[in-house]
Amino acid sequence: MTILGIDPGLATSGYAIVRADGDRLTIRDAGVFRTHPKADLATRLAQIDGDVSALLDQWPVQALAIERLYSHYRHPRTAVLMGHARGVIICAAGRRGIEVRQFGATEVKRFLTGNGRAGKAQVQQAVMSVYGLTRVPEPHDVSDALALAYCGLQTDRNDT
Repeated sequence: MTILGIDPGLATSGYAIVRADGDRLTIRDAGVFRTHPKADLATRLAQIDGDVSALLDQWPVQALAIERLYSHYRHPRTAVLMGHARGVIICAAGRRGIEVRQFGATEVKRFLTGNGRAGKAQVQQAVMSVYGLTRVPEPHDVSDALALAYCGLQTDRNDT
């Protein structure tokens, strides 16, 4: 199975294409999409759609793993902007009939580290261990996307 993990954001979205062959995980591609901070919302969302669509055209995937929307009462605007980006990403997958698997941030942290309140450094170390990496994926958006992809793959394995 091949899965696309995306850590969504309006300014920066991390992505990771991961292939699972039995217990062997292979990172096929990983990186970030960035939008121009001075562009209007419609332009930024169109760019995200184009970037995700190009990725899905290049890499046939069976599922998308994406972070669930979470809103902290101190930063509701951040959640709204992330929600716009998530919607565009999920729509791109939906147009292609790709299954969407959603995970809360604490769920991903708990799955990888055993602690739902793990810090970025702990998640990055767990991602390095799971994928057998020798260095921390940068920026952290890529680590988060790899973590989401791993959760999505493990969910598939547990469902079968």
